[in-house]
Amino acid sequence: MLNYLRREQRYFLLAVGFFTRLPVPSFTDFHDDDLNYSAKYFPLVGVIVGMVGAGAFILAAKVLPSSIAILVSMATTIYITGAFHEDGLADSADGLGGGYDRERILTIMQDSRLGTYGAVALFLMLFAKFQVLNALPTYFLPFILIIGHAFSRLCALYVMADLSYVKASGKAKPLATKVDATDLTVATLFGILPISLIYWNFSPFILNVNDWIWLGVYCLLPVAVVWIWWRNKIKHWLGGYTGDCLGAMQQITELVFYFGLLAWYQQL
Repeated sequence: MLNYLRREQRYFLLAVGFFTRLPVPSFTDFHDDDLNYSAKYFPLVGVIVGMVGAGAFILAAKVLPSSIAILVSMATTIYITGAFHEDGLADSADGLGGGYDRERILTIMQDSRLGTYGAVALFLMLFAKFQVLNALPTYFLPFILIIGHAFSRLCALYVMADLSYVKASGKAKPLATKVDATDLTVATLFGILPISLIYWNFSPFILNVNDWIWLGVYCLLPVAVVWIWWRNKIKHWLGGYTGDCLGAMQQITELVFYFGLLAWYQQL
């Protein structure tokens, strides 16, 4: 049992170290396969990132307007993740926007330079995220950030479990395997459980069962739609996913979740 706990602790810390700049112990005996076993913890890393962003927002909001505090929170999460997912979104937009076949798309995505499609996608993503968060009730934002970061990383993981990895080299190579059913179940729990925070914080505004049903319709259905759209798009053009595609999925589903929550709240 002790060996099992130590092994799982190692996998968790590897996930934290791979997806964030948070300090973790250095593992000299690291193997690429280790990150495959860490996959179950990706949504939990999202919880941590969301908590850091929530903490940054709470502290900044004590001395700054809420709109500026949101910018501080966004900047903080981008910093601690090294803009890992934002980079994936920009590269995906450049590749799929400027490429005309699989090889050309992959070549563009591997280029470190930022193109027009990537710049536009990145600007619109950050601008839209700021605007929708600024439109949500301020006192709910810390919890919403935790949910959004965790749930969106689960969405990216489902792409990883569903499709095959298509790039021979690159920053996401250690993730290039299927996620087994057990790990996917654990990851799903980490990604779904934070949604219960909606109940604790929005329950005063929810009067009946229909309100809960509409919550699912507004928040989860749009995420499912864009997940299917992005999954089918990269399946069609690439035959599978790359690390950049996963980053794009995380960014897209996070934003759509916030939009859905805002639309639902406006109907209360």
